[in-house]
Amino acid sequence: MKYYIIAGEASGDLHGSNLIKGLKAADRDSDIRVWGGELMQNAGGELVHHYKEGAVMGVTDVLGKGFKLLGNLSECKKDITAWNPDVVILIDYPGFNFKIARFAHKKGIKVFYYIAPKTWASRERRNRKLKKYVDRLFIIFPFEKKYFSSRGIQYVYKGNPLIDAIDNHEYRKPADYNYVAVLAGSRKGEISRMMPVCMKVADMMPDRKFIIAGAPSRDEKDYAKYIAGRKNVSLMFDRTYDILKYADAAIINSGTASLEAALIGTPQVVCWSSSAITVFIADKILKVLDNIRFISLGNLIMDKFVFQELLQQYFNPENVREELEKLLTDEGYRLEMKLDYNQIRIELGGSGASEAIARSMIEELRRK
Repeated sequence: MKYYIIAGEASGDLHGSNLIKGLKAADRDSDIRVWGGELMQNAGGELVHHYKEGAVMGVTDVLGKGFKLLGNLSECKKDITAWNPDVVILIDYPGFNFKIARFAHKKGIKVFYYIAPKTWASRERRNRKLKKYVDRLFIIFPFEKKYFSSRGIQYVYKGNPLIDAIDNHEYRKPADYNYVAVLAGSRKGEISRMMPVCMKVADMMPDRKFIIAGAPSRDEKDYAKYIAGRKNVSLMFDRTYDILKYADAAIINSGTASLEAALIGTPQVVCWSSSAITVFIADKILKVLDNIRFISLGNLIMDKFVFQELLQQYFNPENVREELEKLLTDEGYRLEMKLDYNQIRIELGGSGASEAIARSMIEELRRK
């Protein structure tokens, strides 16, 4: 069968690569074409567009790249039409992927959505699109089961593929000294808001080493002006899991990285801020802050503060330094966090999720 897979960022590329391995193991005649990244390509997908050309976050970022996104959308639709796959598999990235879902559905092509858009946090109206344009939704978090059932949306849950990615990684220690990891996000907007605060924290702790895990979609120039002149700060690319594994603690921008840190076992503080217009829309229109208690996946899974979240005005150098000192020196605090991490693993299920999801997709297609 022919599979067309679309991922719009690094985490989707990772999940897509593991899904491709599962599809190829279960369907030896699989032909896979992808909008993604190197990981999906290395797993055996034919790469026709790289996610680096379209990753955006927040209203201001979207406005700045609007014409580029429209061009990418048109190009993607033409490519799908020409290739005529048996199924289009959409991985997260809802702003782009819902438009493709509608297009593919109208073309009579099966549509699978893998890693559900977070309609439980915001934009619940998107559930109407899930019902109308998506043939099957594949979710990866246990707390989503109750939510989508209550909305009348059928789903498949086979566990979380991050466990496979983390447990199968071959770890190598990135440095011969103790350090704090900094994961400032994958988009320019996130980096521009995270790095100034994190570097002020580094200045407040001159005897402590900091290693920045460079995002796959970025390069050195995205970080250069922030780390210039700081002898206790270094930057590494393509070593994120290694950096997390051996860090004493981590400062992490909200997102998949916070769950990765939990599954790896790294004590962490999650930080997040955004532009005023994005926060206004989130608060006043989408009502995100009224609907959920947490923004981090680990905290959502456990329905409590496993680790601290410092958001908007609370994300400042003094608060981050204070929380970091607690993570580094309070053994009881660290132990309690790691015990909760073990429970997160249990809640997500065991290994083998990627292959199980792939087999489920193939079974769904063969029933047509």
